[in-house]
Amino acid sequence: MTVATLLAIDVATPSRTYTVTIGDGAIDGIARLLERAHAPARRFVVSSPLVWRLHGPQLARAIGGVEPILVPDGERFKQLPTVARIYDALVRANADRATTIVTFGGGVIGDMAGFAAASYLRGVALVHVPTTLLAQVDSAIGGKVGVNHPQGKNLIGAFHQPHAVVVDPLVLGTLPRREFRAGLYEVIKYGMTSSAPLFDRIARDRKAIFARAAEALTPIIADSCRIKADVVARDEREAGLRRILNFGHTAGHAIEAVTRYRRFRHGEAIGYGMLVAAELARARGALADADRKALADLIASLGPLPPIADLASAHILEAMQHDKKVVAGRLHFVLPTAIGATTIVDDVTEKELRAALKVVGFAK
Repeated sequence: MTVATLLAIDVATPSRTYTVTIGDGAIDGIARLLERAHAPARRFVVSSPLVWRLHGPQLARAIGGVEPILVPDGERFKQLPTVARIYDALVRANADRATTIVTFGGGVIGDMAGFAAASYLRGVALVHVPTTLLAQVDSAIGGKVGVNHPQGKNLIGAFHQPHAVVVDPLVLGTLPRREFRAGLYEVIKYGMTSSAPLFDRIARDRKAIFARAAEALTPIIADSCRIKADVVARDEREAGLRRILNFGHTAGHAIEAVTRYRRFRHGEAIGYGMLVAAELARARGALADADRKALADLIASLGPLPPIADLASAHILEAMQHDKKVVAGRLHFVLPTAIGATTIVDDVTEKELRAALKVVGFAK
């Protein structure tokens, strides 16, 4: 497949306009894509040992002259000390402002290396080459970069738009089923917030999607990217509309923090977070029970989520108070009103939250 036959989705933000290129074999054409994006010629690839072992040779051949920086992956490593390792490597190599950092991995690698790019020398060029479904449909697009704090998810970070995003679905062939499933929960999020047809397609084509069939997988990646590109273009820094993309993330981030980022994949926590938000909306009369059930059934159809019966609602509620979506002491919550539509409220009470957490299965 040539670069000309790949899908191209433009993300037009006040900071920068860039292209998300999607298609099988996209990595093989990355050198030309970087030239088109005017990415500085000295390139450092930040990846994990596992991703580099699986796919590094392909990227090295395609990009030429690569200087890999390998750091540990996983939410528990998404901390400032790991970013400092990236800084150390850049300083040792005398990297200057004519440098491009290429992230090559999942969302954690993209967030950490992106934060390094945003802050090293007050900002150098960034290109994302995501290798997980979750990163391909979500975290690689939109310019959010950062790390976790023990008290909360992504509390330390910046907005730093990339020069380009290169999405090659073929790399998902090595992704474990659990990691792949975790990415699908984010696709469900896009369906619930913005596209009933996308929501229905996941249910209809589930078997082909899990089989990584291009005719089923590429369209849901592209639709997710188009939705996020449109939202980010209209609200780059989450002043209003972009908050809808936090659907499921308020409770989801709290679940991750309470379990110290070790028990749940990010997408799995978001799966539970969507169930909590949907139950809140149903209890308020804002969401028909049939739509709540359709969401619960679709999430369940993807496979089992990790158990939550031992997680105390009180701990989840406490963690929510440290969420970055708390503004002037009020927690903004994204609630679904139908499949494909949401509303944002700031008046959810602790009593409502406790009731919803109980219904979903958390301990008292």
